[in-house]
Amino acid sequence: MRIPSLLWILHFMNLTSISGQDDVKILRYRRSSSVSQLCQTGCATCSTMNGCLSCKPRLFFHLELDGMRQRGICLSSCPRGYYGTRLPHINTCTRCKEDCASCFSETFCTRCHPGNFLFQGKCQNSCPKGLTGNTAMWECTDCPVGCELCGKKNMCVRCRADLYFHIGQCHLTCPKGFEPDVQLMECIPQVHCEVGEWTEWGPCIRKRNTRSYRKGEETRTRQVLHSANISGDPCPHVSETRKCVLEKRLSPNRL
Repeated sequence: MRIPSLLWILHFMNLTSISGQDDVKILRYRRSSSVSQLCQTGCATCSTMNGCLSCKPRLFFHLELDGMRQRGICLSSCPRGYYGTRLPHINTCTRCKEDCASCFSETFCTRCHPGNFLFQGKCQNSCPKGLTGNTAMWECTDCPVGCELCGKKNMCVRCRADLYFHIGQCHLTCPKGFEPDVQLMECIPQVHCEVGEWTEWGPCIRKRNTRSYRKGEETRTRQVLHSANISGDPCPHVSETRKCVLEKRLSPNRL
């Protein structure tokens, strides 16, 4: 009777041991699950207080402000004002130089803060001789002579105050076929007068100051379709007359 009782006790102890191991596994799973829920997408490891501690492969580790403290995040590319640095064990986002709004690396800016102009990857307060500072893009561009603001290379957007703007260039006088608009300081197309077709000749009317009762004049006209501007070709005459002979009227006594 003692042997079966002993076997029963050992069997019970074995079940208790297995049950305890299962409880430990469940506890570990719950802890792992709660940690994974706290981690943002892309984090390899993280903590509640500090956010991401390490990132998954090819992602960049970056510290962002969260109120008064910093938290780690993992990004596919670095935010504006930072450039990515890849190292054997970690990829990080490093801040650009103070005068760079964005950059490709520590030594090459791609955009400058207002007040500085981008030239060959550097931000400087003035452009080299022969180049003009573009305040729209804050970079040094090859602007035409007399241009104050360029949109892109060799294309002016605003001319000097004493020059006329025409198709991205600045002119002292407007080219042929154009005339200056002194209010807009632009070259506008010349508009020449355009007239329509002549009407039919009107009736023959006797001239007042003539002794001949059969001599008269008849008139025809044409309309102005488009008036000329200041330097356009003026309108030709729109009315003309010619002499005519009045038809002889029969006396009522001869009818």
